[in-house]
Order: sequence, then structure tokens, then C-alpha cells
Amino acid sequence: MISLECDNLFSTWREQARWLLSHQIDPSHVSWGVAEVADLFATDEQYPAECGPFQARIPKALLELLESAACYHGEQRWSLLYEVLWRVSHGDRTAMMSGDKLGSELQRRIKQVQREAHHLHAFVRFIALPAEAGPELPEYVAWHEPAHDILKVASQHFVGRMGRHRWMIATPLDGVYYDGEQLIHRRQCPLEWQALAQNVEDPHSAMWLTYYSHIFNPARLNPKVMEGHLPSRFWKNLPEGKLIPGLISEARTGKQRDGQAKMIGAKPGKKISSGHG
Repeated sequence: MISLECDNLFSTWREQARWLLSHQIDPSHVSWGVAEVADLFATDEQYPAECGPFQARIPKALLELLESAACYHGEQRWSLLYEVLWRVSHGDRTAMMSGDKLGSELQRRIKQVQREAHHLHAFVRFIALPAEAGPELPEYVAWHEPAHDILKVASQHFVGRMGRHRWMIATPLDGVYYDGEQLIHRRQCPLEWQALAQNVEDPHSAMWLTYYSHIFNPARLNPKVMEGHLPSRFWKNLPEGKLIPGLISEARTGKQRDGQAKMIGAKPGKKISSGHG
């Protein structure tokens, strides 16, 4: 068994896969893992450092699929990609398609990555720092916890949306900072970025919570649909997240009949005269 470590970089994995393929090394003989356990998969076979004689024509579409799927966090993250590459390089393009067992898993991972990018766009909440914070700090900061490696690519979405403002998104793993001209990505999010994004207070949070609680319509609540569009794992990082469990509980205990928020339903309303003017 050959054990490789690509440091979760697609560019590194691509070079390793090209070398493996050139020496016709079967996927069953390769494992991608962490450097600390590499010696557990030692091999008696010796291969030259340079590429071997085998050359394969790899479709550009496949490389794009593999790069997208490489953002997926999960078991066999890199090994599956090499299995797909191996089969396609040997003439079996069904490995790219959803009708194939391997291709189906590849496409599933790509969809999960795309969905996670959508979650970033939908659920990031930027908070403005005080004006006196100074030009060395971003104007807006946000904390987000994505399930997959989508921050670097998906955060490009905000470059056009935020104009020339300086902003930052910190996560438990990586972070991005836009200085008004270029987007800077840090594979290991600096601790000061994380601390800033997690501890900033939103001066408008009370107003937003009041608005959100008033527009919540218990009569239209469908918890399963809501969970599908707004997974509960994001609630803790949304300002309105702390209200959601209580609003759901109210809806389930009878407020769905009212079709309106509790505070609104308690108001007496306005009498309308039935006379003719």
C-alpha cells in the first residue's frame, strides 16, 4: 500500500494522482491519509520520483468535477477521486455519471458542496464594526461554520455585493479578508480573526429580533421544510436563531390556528364602521 498526504490541497493531489497514474498504480494500492500514519502503509515496491511511461487523455470536464468534489469533507475524500480518474483514464467514462455507483457518489458530493456554498451566501450575517475601530480592521465581520471547504471559492460572491467595503469571514478552519481591492484567503484562520468575528456585538440586533418575531407566521410553519432550507446547525450563529425554537414551540401548541405572532394576535384590532357615508 502506498500512503500519500496532499494536505487537503487539490493541486497537490492532482500532481500525486498524475504520478500514480503514470506508473499504472491501481487505486486499491493507494491511500490518502495524514502524515503521522504514513508508515503504517509502507510498500516494498520502489517507484522512481519522476513520472512513468503511461499517458492518458483526461477530459477537462472530469478535472472540473474532481476539483469541485475535492471540497467535500468525508471519508475517502481523495481516494474516491482517484478511483474515478483511474476508470476514466482507462476508457470508462460512466464513472463520471450519476447512473454509475461511483459516479453517483461523485455527483452527490458535488451537490453537497454546491448546497454548502448556497448556505454561505444565505446565512452569513455581517456585523458592522464601530467607525472608531480604525482602518486597520475590516468594516464588517462574520462568523460561519461550513461543513465543506467552500469558503475560498464561495466568498467571491460577496466581492461584488459589498463594493469597496472591507470585510472578513472567519470559520473554525480558514478565513477570508477583503481589503477593498483583493480577497485574501488564509487556510488556517488567524486566532485574532476568529476572536473578532465571534465576539463582536450587533447594535441593531434587538430591532432585527423584534422584526423577525413579528413576521413569523406560525400558520405556515412546516418544520421539515424549514429544516431543509435552514438547517438547525446554523441557528446558533444567526441572530434570530435563539428565537426559532420558541417560535416553533408556540406554533405547535396552538398558535398555528391564529395565523399570526402571539403579540399581534393579542391586540384588539380596529373597529370598522358599517354605516354608509
